[in-house]
Amino acid sequence: MKINIVTIFPEFFATPLALSIPSKAKEAGSVEYHVADLRDYTHDRHRTVDDYPYGGGAGMVMKPGPFFECVEALGAKAPIVLLSPRGKVFAHADAERFAAGDELTLLCGHYKDVDQRVADHLATEEMSIGNFVLSGGEPAALCIVDAVVRLLPGAMNDPDSARGDSFYGRGISAPSYTRPPEFRGFTVPEVLLSGHHAEIEKWRKVEGERRTKERE
Repeated sequence: MKINIVTIFPEFFATPLALSIPSKAKEAGSVEYHVADLRDYTHDRHRTVDDYPYGGGAGMVMKPGPFFECVEALGAKAPIVLLSPRGKVFAHADAERFAAGDELTLLCGHYKDVDQRVADHLATEEMSIGNFVLSGGEPAALCIVDAVVRLLPGAMNDPDSARGDSFYGRGISAPSYTRPPEFRGFTVPEVLLSGHHAEIEKWRKVEGERRTKERE
């Protein structure tokens, strides 16, 4: 798939996309990243992307023009996602939906806000990663990219590892343990050392359900 990221800070993505799962997915040929500098689509010598808000008030608002021109130059098609605190909270189901497609475009805002015409007439949906405000959409875009590309072929050595994660067709997953069986007096649940696979799966199911209810 192709992932477009529109931002005024393209350097923000250079290292994260070259590491770990995002990098492995690219090496496997499952994803191509295109990070576009929004300032390349301005028409003044200061490369201005923001202006004062109509109606007054504190902060600056990102202009619609650069976003529209950038997306049009990319030839981007849906889904085109504006990262915004007003958007619905991104969930694992969205990661699966995006991973099943062949293109995804993420629009990163900054400053006080983005002109509403970007949300209404350019983006196909608005998303946030939680009920809090970031200084820009870049960290949220990275979260979404990571959640999506780890589901692509070749991104993980063992695809079953992803299928056992929380939210993959279920609620919270059961906790995990590894060696040693005892650490500073804290022990691994006996069932996990039993070798009895049916009992282990039963324990994982019960623990997952219990922890899911605790979060509700």
